[in-house]
Amino acid sequence: MRLVVLGGSGAGKSTQAQRLGKFFNVPLVSTGETLREAIYGNNQDNTYDELNDLVIEAKPYLEQGELVPDEMMIEFIKVRLKQPDVNNGWILEGYPRTAFQCEELDFLLEDLGQNLDWAIYLQVSAAVMVSRSVGRLLPDDQLEIVQRRVELFYDRTIPILEYYDRRHRLLTINGDQSPEQVQQNILTLLG
Repeated sequence: MRLVVLGGSGAGKSTQAQRLGKFFNVPLVSTGETLREAIYGNNQDNTYDELNDLVIEAKPYLEQGELVPDEMMIEFIKVRLKQPDVNNGWILEGYPRTAFQCEELDFLLEDLGQNLDWAIYLQVSAAVMVSRSVGRLLPDDQLEIVQRRVELFYDRTIPILEYYDRRHRLLTINGDQSPEQVQQNILTLLG
């Protein structure tokens, strides 16, 4: 199973991506988590040694609440999806974040001889995104940064949804429910 989990800041992407990874027994590839671990030093192993240079370049963008540039993220994903642990499937969370990244992901998957099964969009309101994000208290979740992320999300995500919808790869889920209910709805649609 190869899934992309989409949604705004605080939409429940991490929660659902982790649950789906466990359910399908495939690794979770979380760009935000990986970048945060590398920047704030929570990563105890050296799994991402070859990604460290990319992470160092990405740090200033993250600290400002800006999106990491496409080229950097594409390179990051390329390196990650070539690791042997993801040969039999993956759940991708936090990427793609622009329509250009969607296309690049498709090209990369084609090169790797893989296909994306579904892009799952967890739909929640802007107010829910802000309140959930501010409630998490991650180092980069101050109110101004969260509000900036929500703005960026709407600017950049609508074209992503259109991209996957045109390819009949989009599942839209009401993310404003309990995590258990959201997971059940996703699994029902994946059938």
